[in-house]
Amino acid sequence: MEFSAKQIAEYLNGEIVGDANASVHTFAKIEEGVAGALSFLSNPKYTPYIYETQSSVVLVNRDFVPEHEIKATLIKVDNAYESLAKLLTLYESMKPKKVGIDSLAYVAPTAKVGKDVYLAPFVAVGDGAVIEDGCILHPHATVGANAKIGAGTEIYSNAVIYHDCIVGKNCILHAGCVIGADGFGFAPSPEGYEKIPQIGIVIIEDNVEVGANTCIDRATMGATVIHSGVKLDNLIQIAHNDEIGSHTVMAAQVGVAGSTKIGKWCMLGGQVGVAGHSKIGDFTKSGAQAGIAGSLPKGNITVQGTPAIEAKNFARSSVVYKKLPEMYKQLNDMQKKIEELERALNSKA
Repeated sequence: MEFSAKQIAEYLNGEIVGDANASVHTFAKIEEGVAGALSFLSNPKYTPYIYETQSSVVLVNRDFVPEHEIKATLIKVDNAYESLAKLLTLYESMKPKKVGIDSLAYVAPTAKVGKDVYLAPFVAVGDGAVIEDGCILHPHATVGANAKIGAGTEIYSNAVIYHDCIVGKNCILHAGCVIGADGFGFAPSPEGYEKIPQIGIVIIEDNVEVGANTCIDRATMGATVIHSGVKLDNLIQIAHNDEIGSHTVMAAQVGVAGSTKIGKWCMLGGQVGVAGHSKIGDFTKSGAQAGIAGSLPKGNITVQGTPAIEAKNFARSSVVYKKLPEMYKQLNDMQKKIEELERALNSKA
């Protein structure tokens, strides 16, 4: 597929600076640009590359003003990063998609499969399960009994959706993710730990993306709920009876303990840990490796550190922390001087 700068500018409502007939057929990072590629400049750190890139077309923000001559054709848009996302989405949608049920896939007799669905070899669909229109299931994806998969959802290889769980429309579940495994519920007894049956489900609403090897546990009772628009990175643990608010995003290795409610539009950096039975307010942001030991109900704050505190306070504390060895030495020196003074005073008494 090949597109001209003019076609791209019209699609993005952008302004062309340079050759409107310049054509592209691929994408490339601006620092790795080649002829026939489209790149973008959003982060100012990459500005030096625009003067030497070999890409034919570069998306830039409307307020970009070059300091030197640029060989590439520029397309000025309101937001270069968002515009790139639109182009990538368009490019992806134009790729041919398979339709049909492979002879090596297993579909239980009582399952219901919609129109324009693709079930790859070794897909397994259990009794009473529902696969709605336009879904794509890659090899070895498993959908348990009475589970429901919404229209347009794509499930990659070795992902498992346990029985009775519900996945909404236009979701993406990456390889190896597990939806609906038992929550970590055990009652201590003199003989050891007795398993508490987990009889709830997982509900994933529309437009959610779940990363590779991420696990979302079923509820003890009721439902673990992932609301619409949530984006989960790889290797994340969402425990039983959690509720994750709409459009919240989490980076890799976040762990959320059970019965925690996280608000909408929150952002959790890599390896953040959230204690159980906590309530995190809307628009809360958490820096990487933060340990959130309790509720942050007011929301709209940024926290960092363990235990997590507001980011500004954490930054001030970090400055002090770096000086602790020096401060410790000064404290010891002061202690010695005080002891010497006390001995001197006592000797005169």
